[in-house]
Amino acid sequence: MSFLNISYETPARPRAATKLSEFQWFGATPFIVVHLLPLLAFWTGTRWQDWACCVALYWVRMFGVTGVYHRYFSHRTYKTSRVFQFVLAFLAMSSSQKGVLWWASNHRTHHKLSDKDGDPHDSRKGFWYSHFGWLYDYREATDYGKVKDLARYPELVFLNEYWVIPPLVLGVAVWLALGWSGLLIGFFLSTAILWHGTFTINSLSHMLGNQRYDAGDDSKNNWFLAIVTMGEGWHNNHHHFMGSTRQGFYWWEYDFTYYILRFFQAVGLVWDIKEPPARVYDVAHQLPRRGATAVLETAKAVVSVAPVAVDPTPGE
Repeated sequence: MSFLNISYETPARPRAATKLSEFQWFGATPFIVVHLLPLLAFWTGTRWQDWACCVALYWVRMFGVTGVYHRYFSHRTYKTSRVFQFVLAFLAMSSSQKGVLWWASNHRTHHKLSDKDGDPHDSRKGFWYSHFGWLYDYREATDYGKVKDLARYPELVFLNEYWVIPPLVLGVAVWLALGWSGLLIGFFLSTAILWHGTFTINSLSHMLGNQRYDAGDDSKNNWFLAIVTMGEGWHNNHHHFMGSTRQGFYWWEYDFTYYILRFFQAVGLVWDIKEPPARVYDVAHQLPRRGATAVLETAKAVVSVAPVAVDPTPGE
């Protein structure tokens, strides 16, 4: 037991939903409301400042998701100070994707069981389940046992337990600065779009694209998703070697999250950024480039590639 009486035991799930009626639809009410609220802008009208805020908050908070939730808290691919760690956590959680410990624990489970039984957003269950349905399949509890390295920070546990505070603070700030139209477009619309941009990595990145490596799952590289998610679309790269801060392994694989983190390193805010090892560039460790439909069928007969062993629960 620790701060706020958290338990390191795996939370019990009463059951897994097998049909639509078994999902937690009442819990999905805020998700639905956030998608509907921007429609009120037809009555309030909008200004260019509202749309500028929408675009800015999408990209700033997308970095919070990719560079903070994912590359820092889930995989610990770089280091920072305790103070900046808190600032980054607050930024990430302003995206309203629950707490950093909840996010990291689910993501670490995903890597351990990717596209297998137990994967929180198993893509084998279809697009809608892996995109957002899994969120309402009794996944609300945080498995603190998966994030012991993070749960030792009481300020992070506090934020995780009261995850609504960062998005609430941001929403109020936008309302005070831009009024109702700014709240509807700048905050709520950007939040809804941001959610779906993030969710594409759980769903479409396991369905559409190409595979460079045999990562033991259906993860794929997708150039378009890499644009809308600031580099996360090089998902097959990431699943092959999770320990790298950089996910676009080659110079032409744009990874804007990585570029921002390199800037933060240059000014001393973060350090020990991890680069991909030389072996990921060895063609012997890559699948033959014969088209997306033929790769998986011929790969094992041509080259045997084992997924790189990287601890999915760093810090323990």
